[in-house]
Amino acid sequence: MSEKIGIAILGSTGSIGTQALEVIESYPDRFDLRVLTAHSNAALLIAQAKKFEPQCVVIGDESKYLLVKEALEKEDILVYAGENALAEVTTLDSVHVVLTALVGYAGLKPTLAAIRAKKNIALANKETLVVAGELVTKEARKYGVSIYPVDSEHSAIFQCLTGEHMNAIEKIYLTASGGPFRGWSTEQLEKVKKEHALKHPNWVMGAKITIDSASLMNKGLEVIEAKWLFDLKPEQIDVIVHPQSIVHSLVQFEDGSMKAQMGLPDMKLPIQYALTFPYRWKTDFPRFNFMDYPNLTFEQADRKTFRNLDLAFEALTKGGNLACSLNAANEVSVAAFLKDEISFLDIAKINEATMNATQFNTSADYDVYVQTDQLAREYAQNAIQLI
Repeated sequence: MSEKIGIAILGSTGSIGTQALEVIESYPDRFDLRVLTAHSNAALLIAQAKKFEPQCVVIGDESKYLLVKEALEKEDILVYAGENALAEVTTLDSVHVVLTALVGYAGLKPTLAAIRAKKNIALANKETLVVAGELVTKEARKYGVSIYPVDSEHSAIFQCLTGEHMNAIEKIYLTASGGPFRGWSTEQLEKVKKEHALKHPNWVMGAKITIDSASLMNKGLEVIEAKWLFDLKPEQIDVIVHPQSIVHSLVQFEDGSMKAQMGLPDMKLPIQYALTFPYRWKTDFPRFNFMDYPNLTFEQADRKTFRNLDLAFEALTKGGNLACSLNAANEVSVAAFLKDEISFLDIAKINEATMNATQFNTSADYDVYVQTDQLAREYAQNAIQLI
């Protein structure tokens, strides 16, 4: 592999983005970082740009454009701002792989732009497939683009399926740590505050995804994403709680055999694999020792108490634009919870009410998803005001 891999990181100031930069920094002769983007964290974006010297940067918040522009005026770096620029930089000729690490619905438009520019996608933004999985996978096939999953669970499935293209999947099992409230009752969850929900037992993540993990919505979104990534039916996907987070997910084949991908919980491994597939480059990551984990345990996910997971399966089964609506409602309700405007259990209540109020549409049209997202956010916001 002589040519450097040109990388664009959408969301470089978030948890996945910063860890991706650690990976890239470890291989200066193999990666060529071309694009960095951030939504509003101008200070960190500026620091990253000065250190890594990309071709260009984008600040999503247009009010911070001049701040970034002036800070980088002595650097040979182009500075852009806004949603349209975010999509446009993915199409640069110097970019080979686009790592989409944006949070939520915001990842859809630039991911589609990158696909249409025939850039391979390292997908850390699960909401892109949750919101518009049918459209995104259709476009990827049309333009001959590969989507490499970055989520540890989907990366695990992807790794287990490598070399198995002629063998049909019977079922996949996505593992979940269970979050900080594993085994809790509804009565206990009524007293949960954001500071409790933000303490994940195994993974270091951003605030939104940490809350989603605590409510099991993150696993629900992963269920929907898995359907599109691996062309599965709802009944072929199951979730099991695995508190140690060592087995990252499993595939069961038609002969009954199972393959699992294992390792210590470290997002840098799936990030690197997505950026370098089909190669496994040597790392100095900590190695797993069986003696440190003599007991690996598994249990059934509690879909009754953690309603968000059940809602995701419902949206997956019914199809159409329901997953788009569910995702929009969840982004609004989680934001409200982080502002102490609603309780932890209210998140699922608002999500369910919004999904039930959605005008069902089976069209895989971008404009339908945009409208569904907008209406769902408005409904959820109004529901919050009534609490």
